[in-house]
Parts: sequence; structure tokens; C-alpha cells
Amino acid sequence: MDIFYATIISLFVLIISFSINFIIHKSSKQTKNEKVLPPGCTGWPVIGESFEFLSTGWKGHPEKFIFDRMSKYSPIVFRTSLMLEDAAVFCGAQGNKFLFSNENKLVQGWWPKSVDKIFPSSDRTSKIEAIKMRKMLPNFFKPEALHRYVPVMDTVTQQHFATWWDGKDEVVTYDLAKNFTFWLACKIFINIDDPERVRYLSVPFESIALGLLSIPIDLPGTPFRRGINAANFIRKELMDIVKQRKVDLDEGKATASQDILSHMLVFKDEEGGFMAEYDIADKILGLLIGGHDTASSACAFIVKYLAELPEIYDGVYKEQMEIAKSKAPGELLNWEDLSKMKYSWNVACEVLRLAPPLQGAFREAITDFMYNGYSIPKGWKLYWSANSTHKNPEFFPEPTKFDPSRFEGTGPAPYTFVPFGGGPRMCPGKEYARLEILVFMHHLVRKFKWEKMIPDEQIVVNPMPSPAKGLPIRLYPHKE
Repeated sequence: MDIFYATIISLFVLIISFSINFIIHKSSKQTKNEKVLPPGCTGWPVIGESFEFLSTGWKGHPEKFIFDRMSKYSPIVFRTSLMLEDAAVFCGAQGNKFLFSNENKLVQGWWPKSVDKIFPSSDRTSKIEAIKMRKMLPNFFKPEALHRYVPVMDTVTQQHFATWWDGKDEVVTYDLAKNFTFWLACKIFINIDDPERVRYLSVPFESIALGLLSIPIDLPGTPFRRGINAANFIRKELMDIVKQRKVDLDEGKATASQDILSHMLVFKDEEGGFMAEYDIADKILGLLIGGHDTASSACAFIVKYLAELPEIYDGVYKEQMEIAKSKAPGELLNWEDLSKMKYSWNVACEVLRLAPPLQGAFREAITDFMYNGYSIPKGWKLYWSANSTHKNPEFFPEPTKFDPSRFEGTGPAPYTFVPFGGGPRMCPGKEYARLEILVFMHHLVRKFKWEKMIPDEQIVVNPMPSPAKGLPIRLYPHKE
């Protein structure tokens, strides 16, 4: 037993010594090279400040990590260590503008190791192939394609409400919002709209989302391992779908333009090569996550705020009823109808400001550069945070107040409202998300008023904001 305790003490002393030498080495190296790094603290050896970064989100206040360090170190940029990497957090509109406008010049996209493990092809896909992918996607998100999606979205939305909302006294909002946005993504991306098939595929997706920005500890029971297992399960299902679609294309039962999956299968690069089936399945997996997780969070929080703010609900209801009354019985929504939903979209934008689904994203320095008098070394990971502007009184006075009028006229100042990112890496599905959110709002307020069943329900962010108990509500259907 004495040997055991002696060994433990020796290991403890070794770790402390290593940590002190590591800090001294970094400090002496900085002095020797006469480079001034951004102010800040790298936290614990190896894990850095990753736990604090994630835990403030788990407690429902992801902005706390950012604002505490902006106050202590610098409101412009501070140093930290996140996801096992040296990092700098760029703050405010100035930081957003710098990172977004220097894409592929001074910085490039970067994801934590947890993402590379869950999406193996992202690690082996070259920068050129990633650019090709971003060029391909706009074909499905350009105006003429979006025009075609509106009636499809309207049909699926009506089916969703008829199946899961009508006739119910109480529902759990977040679960239904995820079901709704995943159903739409399956219909538009891979042409699957059978409710039971959609539900079967949707179950593992929560584990994938939780694993993506978890600390990459690959042990049984960890969020990281569960994310890997869930992604492998979905990928296998998608591979079967990809193989069947190839057969359908060969036999003329499917067309190249019917959805993103078909387009990927017939797409040739400059050398005339086709995408590998595994890579297609992996990219469809990523699109399904991006196409439903963020929008489902937004839809759930729209329900939350409309329940809390009757005057805001009344404004949305009035606008949507005017559109409904202009339609013939059974007539589906179209692009022009959605363009009239200006107040509703302002409300949705204010929800996206207060509860941004995308909390921020990483970049990587591809060369040494100076920023605001500080040296940013090549290889450092750089993080921009939506909350550094969204909840900052410098850009949004009374930032906790719900005020849709912030988005009237020209709206917020550039680089301050960034729920979809910005620059060349801005989410290509931004307009797609706008359409599905507005169609959801249209049918929601036309059918119901509602009240929250847990008045002070906690909000957790992991990695997207969600109500801790799923936002259960009591429904009060409108009389026809």
C-alpha cells in the first residue's frame, strides 16, 4: 500500500513539474521570439479550458465563457485552449469581419478531432474537394430551386401537424420540431417521406449532435463514443439508400434532378470521376444534421417566445391570417406568400439572435499574422462567437429584451447578426432554413394558441440550445 501511495505522489509531482516546465518553456519562447500573444489563460494542461467552455452551455449561459474573458483580458481577442488546441477567440463585429473576410487568405475552416472521428471523410477530403462540394450545393439552394420547395414544405408541414399536433391537448415541442425538420430534410435531400421510416432514421441523430463538440474521449458510455456509434449506424442505412438509388437511376425510376442524393451520384469532377458511395453517404449525413438540427432549435424557441409574449404572437397571427385568407381552399403556399411574412421573419430573427443555433465556429491560422497588435501563430485555432455580438449591448441595446423591430429597415449593423456564420463559409442553407421556419410558423399560429407547462424551464446548450425538458405545452386550438 505504501508503494501505491508513493507511486501516486510521484505521478502527481511529475504532472505538476511538467506543467510548470511547460508554462516556463512557453513563456521563455515567447520572450525569445519577442512575439506578444493575445492575453488570456490556457487553463489546465492538455484539456485547457474545454470543460469551462462546454459547461457554461450545459448551464444555459454559453455567453458567460466569452464575456467573462472579454472583461478580464480583452474585448477584442483573448487566448485560451479549446478541444486540445491552442486557440484565440475573436470577439465582436471586428473579429467576425476579420475571420470571415480572410477565409483562405490567413485562415481556413477547422473542426475539432471529434468531428473528424464522427465524419471520417472530412479528415481525408482535400481542400479542393471541399470547395467543389460548396459549389455543388448552391444548385439546390438557389431561388428557382427554393421556389419549388415551398409547396413541398407546405404539404409535409400539413401532414406533420395532422399527425402529431391535431387532437392533442399537450405536446413536447422540441421533439416534434426535430421530427418536423428531419422529415423535411429527408423529403428534399433523399426523397423519403414515409413517417415511420423518417422516425426510425431520426432516433440516433441526437447522439451525433451531442458527440460533435464533445471532449474526444473514446471510451464506452461517453458522448463521443455514442456519437461515433450513431453516425456509423446512420451511415450504414444511408449506404443502402445510395445503392438503391443508383439502381433506380439506371432503370429510369429516379431522375438526376429530383434531389441532392441523385445529383451527387451523377456529378462528375473535372477528371470525369464520380464521388465514392461512402463519401456520398457521409456528406448526406452531414446535410441531414445541418438541415434539421439548427432549424428545429429555432422552431422550438419560436414556440417558447410566442407563448411568453402575447403581443408578439398577436402580430404574427394577424400577418399569417391575412395570407391564409388570400388563399383558395386547398391552395398551397408559394414563394410570394412567404415574401409577405416580413413581421414573422423579424420575430424569427430575434429568436435566432437570443438563441442562435450556431454558437460559433472554428478557423485555423494558415500563416503567422498580426491582429490588433498581437501575434497569432500559424496552426492556432481561432473561434468566433455569435454571442459576442448578439448579446452585446454595444450592438444590440437592452440585449435581453425581445424586440423584432431591430430587424426593420436595414436591420443590424454588418457582422453583428451572424446566426448562419459569414463570408465564404456562410451556411449555404440559410434561405432553405428561412422557408421551413416560416411555413412552420404559418401553420402553428393558424391552428393554435398555447401555454408553457413549465414556466421557468431551463435552457441547455449542447451544442445547440434546447429546452431542458423539451418545452411541453398545452394546446388551445382555434375555432374554425
